[in-house]
Amino acid sequence: MTDAIDSILKTCRTIAVVGLSSKRFRASYGVSEYMQSAGYRIIPVNPEETSVLGEKSYPTLEAVPDKIDLVDIFRRSEFVSDIVDAAIRIGAKAIWMQEGVIDAAAAERAKAAGMDVVMDRCILKEHARRARQRS
Repeated sequence: MTDAIDSILKTCRTIAVVGLSSKRFRASYGVSEYMQSAGYRIIPVNPEETSVLGEKSYPTLEAVPDKIDLVDIFRRSEFVSDIVDAAIRIGAKAIWMQEGVIDAAAAERAKAAGMDVVMDRCILKEHARRARQRS
């Protein structure tokens, strides 16, 4: 798992955040704001939003015109399967399921498609931990 996390944090610079909300109190907002401040490009994917954190929001992964490295999932576990299938279709390099988001079958499909997969972990916590270790 650590190797996948290190690889993702080093090589995935464009992150599509599925379920990113413009509500500042939501975890998706705080985590995405942190990752943006750490130099990552954040692309919101949420049909209920027009823009978040200064970036245009898209209704689906397929609607995003840019290349996506990482799909970060802030949706309930029952929605993960369809999101992973979309990520495979668009050729994303990796999937990150946030804390509490678990779908082992979808994770296996993503791995079989050659993607790095992290499940039930917070990308902010993992990034911050590694930044502290380097300093």
